[in-house]
Amino acid sequence: MAAAVTSGDDPKPTMRESLVRAAFQLFLERGFEQTTIDDIVSLAGVGRRSFFRYFPSKEDVVFPDHEGCLADMTAFLRGAPLDGDPVTQACDASRLVLRMYAADPVFSVERYRLTRQVPGLRAHELSVVWRYERALAEHLRERGADRADGALRADVVAAAVVAAHNHALRTWLRAGGEGDVQAAMDEALGYVARAFSPAQQSAQPSARAATPGAVDGAGGEDEQVVVLLARKGTPLWRVVRDVEGALGE
Repeated sequence: MAAAVTSGDDPKPTMRESLVRAAFQLFLERGFEQTTIDDIVSLAGVGRRSFFRYFPSKEDVVFPDHEGCLADMTAFLRGAPLDGDPVTQACDASRLVLRMYAADPVFSVERYRLTRQVPGLRAHELSVVWRYERALAEHLRERGADRADGALRADVVAAAVVAAHNHALRTWLRAGGEGDVQAAMDEALGYVARAFSPAQQSAQPSARAATPGAVDGAGGEDEQVVVLLARKGTPLWRVVRDVEGALGE
């Protein structure tokens, strides 16, 4: 996707695609700061007006697919079943972003490396990530409106989903797009689901039931029991953090 010239077997790119390809070819050759919009439109063979019809700024051409992905995520969440698990739905919605990146690993890796080099692009990327997080939080807030801690929980879970997603995605991008990113994402999002999803928590056997001989205090000498005291109303994320700290995980 970063090449400006296509082979004879490739379908003719749209004007939008031509602008993105031309921009990335120049960014890689000259650097982001050294490339002007006039340079991009010249290589793409279009006018400045055409550029601004698709992209408000030079920074936006680096992230040409996020608007569509955000729209897909919003539609996915809006159509999610009312009786479904909101945490699982948020995790599944984040996979749409992964699908976008995995569809073109070469372009995704080039973009990742470019954003690491240009502080302005990094700031722009963070603003995009915040919009994804806000969409997830709004969904969780709507589905958890009957909870006293619904607003807080929504923000915490949305942030956790984004953090887990970004950990798996950026690890894959740093590796040059090599490896099974789907498996890594399953592991990362599974961590969030186990911490916050009631469905996941109820499906897990308790520590006592999972430990042979632990019933009625009949465990071996090495058995350890952790008792955590928490004030009523303590956020779930803090309880999970304290339990993990006590267990040394």
